[in-house]
Amino acid sequence: MIAELVAEVGPLWTEQRHRRLVQRQRVRAVGAGARYKLVFVDRLLVTLVHLRHGVTHDVLACWFGVDRSTVTRAVGEMRPLLAQRGCQVEPGIRLRTLAEVIEYLGASGRAAIIDATEVRVRRPAAGTAGRDRYVSGKSKQNAVKLLVVTDARGRLLFGGALRPGSCPDITQARDAGLVELLRQQGSLEVLADAGYQGLGAQTGGQVITPPHRKFKKNAPPWWEELFAQQRRAHASQRIRVEHGIAHLKNWRALARHHGRRELLDEIVPAAACLAAAGQARQQQPKTAR
Repeated sequence: MIAELVAEVGPLWTEQRHRRLVQRQRVRAVGAGARYKLVFVDRLLVTLVHLRHGVTHDVLACWFGVDRSTVTRAVGEMRPLLAQRGCQVEPGIRLRTLAEVIEYLGASGRAAIIDATEVRVRRPAAGTAGRDRYVSGKSKQNAVKLLVVTDARGRLLFGGALRPGSCPDITQARDAGLVELLRQQGSLEVLADAGYQGLGAQTGGQVITPPHRKFKKNAPPWWEELFAQQRRAHASQRIRVEHGIAHLKNWRALARHHGRRELLDEIVPAAACLAAAGQARQQQPKTAR
């Protein structure tokens, strides 16, 4: 995996560095001056360790024998390059936006599973406008909510559409344009939990949620059994998205984010593409020795 990342991201980083050097007037020629103490491969490794294990920049600076600012600059350079890779589903096909995911699933005839998960963040400073918007009604903690889309096997296809923790799941999906995208496809089925009840009516039944409870009191025993069976059958199909979220949360940078909330716009897609690559390797058949 490291060799593939070096081969893919290396030219992008070189082009980005050259563009940054030539876009302004210079006294010295491009390439003059001190050499990098942290070469490209080390910069990539620093970023991967930071995302995977949540190691602080101070510790990484000690490991690689450089200043903390060097590590911060390296992570800031590599993170957007990883984020723009997208989730690879087939050789030569990468999905970067929700629109591309819905189009791919609709064309391939596969079902999708959606869910929202939360990433704990630091509490905004006192006096900040909209400070209470980040308090999640579910976890009662400051969090940022992100939308996750997988296929029926639980393979990660998309992670993003970030909203403050107080945003309901259904509102996040609507703001991300899911309703309009599903209307354009017309035949794609999307499994979701009870937090998305109401999208089914807006999408012509494309979003499938658990059945409603019709009897609040004195329900017949046969109906209670049928209701429980239907909910279990739906949950057994939808559980795959939880497996995808677990793969995503294995990247410790998303277990709890201690930095600026704005950086999650790059951290989430970067971790999603790396987690999807890890899933693809696990699903490959093992060759006999």
